[in-house]
Amino acid sequence: MKLKIQGLSVSFADKKILDHVDLSVENGEFVSLIGASGCGKSTLLNVLAGLIKPNAGEFLVDEQLIHGVSAHFAYMPQDDLLLPWKTILDNVTLYAQLHHDKKNAEQKAISELTAFGLSGYEHAYPHELSGGMRQRAAFLRTTLCQAQIMLLDEPFGALDVITRHEMQDWLLRMRSELGKTTLMVTHDIDEALYLSDRILVLGSQPAHIVKEIILEKTEKSRDWLFEQGALRKELYAILSEEPHAS
Repeated sequence: MKLKIQGLSVSFADKKILDHVDLSVENGEFVSLIGASGCGKSTLLNVLAGLIKPNAGEFLVDEQLIHGVSAHFAYMPQDDLLLPWKTILDNVTLYAQLHHDKKNAEQKAISELTAFGLSGYEHAYPHELSGGMRQRAAFLRTTLCQAQIMLLDEPFGALDVITRHEMQDWLLRMRSELGKTTLMVTHDIDEALYLSDRILVLGSQPAHIVKEIILEKTEKSRDWLFEQGALRKELYAILSEEPHAS
């Protein structure tokens, strides 16, 4: 599914957070949104998820205008939000339980456990899993949702650097299998370079798109990432020039 955002503006009290933001994400494309801390990246995802009503502008999925909460989007915040009193299987099928489709979702979840590195842990509880495994469980819950557009808000930000790299490698391998249109917010330049088809830099005060970087279509690896010094330097320079929100 294609996502298109047109003229999106959001203000809190008398402070404008987003100012006429225009962007699009093509069907199956992975786009990362980076910017200074507090510039409005998460606000944009919250608007798409139906949690915040914009002051102006609109967004469309496959040319269909969207208002409020939509079944087209699956939203994954930074924290895994696994319920500690429920098993992993119950956690990952939570959306389906809310829509009275638990049996089908359980069958699908069990078939996906191996691909998500969770085989044998369906009856475990969140405290019995490592941080990376918990994030994979949160990802499985997100993908089991019927939505075709994933909104990822710093999905690996709470992890240590080694686990974060492992999760990035895992998601890179999973991308083609998932086949979902994805918009990810991240502060990590390397993460954006490694996972994305395109990177959009969000300027602040108020937020607007200041730069688009289209990445070459190639098989990515850590060696490839280490060779992207020029792009890394360019992105760092842009971000360094942007004022940070207080």
